[in-house]
This record gives sequence, structure tokens and C-alpha cells, in this order.
Amino acid sequence: MDINVQLNTMENKFIINNIYPLYLHDLSEIWGNKPNRFGIFEDNDMMTLTEQYTLFDIWWEKPSVLFPFLITVDDLPAGLAFVSTPPYIPCPPDINYYLNEFFLLRPFRGIGVGGEAARQVFDRFRGNWELQTGSMKRNRRAQMFWRKTLAAYTNGRYSEEDGEYPDGEKLVFRFTN
Repeated sequence: MDINVQLNTMENKFIINNIYPLYLHDLSEIWGNKPNRFGIFEDNDMMTLTEQYTLFDIWWEKPSVLFPFLITVDDLPAGLAFVSTPPYIPCPPDINYYLNEFFLLRPFRGIGVGGEAARQVFDRFRGNWELQTGSMKRNRRAQMFWRKTLAAYTNGRYSEEDGEYPDGEKLVFRFTN
């Protein structure tokens, strides 16, 4: 199995655009979000996925600050990872890199793809990292994934704490690589 994480280009951003609604659909199970009246997982009344895609153009417009990665397995799209740096992070000032989004399509879960993809993303940037996930019981799978992945990646040298954020209670992980 060839697992590859590559910076996504503007020419290929349509692949992430295709995956992103599936990510929002998966998150709805955890956060309880419902689609808007047009079937789009957004808080506002955007009518089409095309409108939603324009929200993410910033990820390709700030190439030295925002990093949209496409995860592939055997050359097939398998997921995405978005890494942000200051000033686009909701973290303390000593954090250099924030894993903003991380998602794998269902056929690629539970077979080692996520851990390897996360390792490849983390290895691209050295410094202080933060990532967050929902702290509620229905998000146990993600919590267990990050504990296992970070324990392996950092040899157990990471921290986790609960935090309250504008978009809800989060479990916050921090580490330095």
C-alpha cells in the first residue's frame, strides 16, 4: 500500500472539493450539525457546493502560511489534511503549526493509513504543534486515534487537555517535533 501526502495544487483542488462535503457529513454525526435547507453542511444559506468551494480558496491563496494536503493511497484520493500557521491558528502564540483538518474516507480507515499520513504531515514541519478534536463521547474513535498516533510519533511526549472554544468543547493535543 503506497500512502502519499502531497501539497494540493490549485489545478487539483477539485479533488479536495470533492472530498470535503463527505468530511462535513461525517462530522455531523459527532457535532450534531444538520444541512441547511439546500442540503449543504453550512450554517448559512449557500445553495450549491460550488459556493462552498470558494470558501476554501484561501488555502491556495496563502502558499507560505496555509498548506492543503491531499492524502492518496495507491494513487487514489483517500483524504485531506490542512495545516495552518500564524496568523491563521486559534492557538497560543508559541504554537507554530496547527492541524486544522484531518480526514480519511471510510475505505481507508483502520488499516494504518491515518497514522502514516499524519506522520508524513508532521515530518514536513518542525516546531510546536497543536491539534484539536471533539471531547464528547461520540468522538471516542478520533480521540483514540490521536492518542495512539501521537504516542507513537512522539514516543509519548505530547500533552492533552480539555478546552472550551467558541465552537464547542475540545480535546487539545500539543507536541514538539
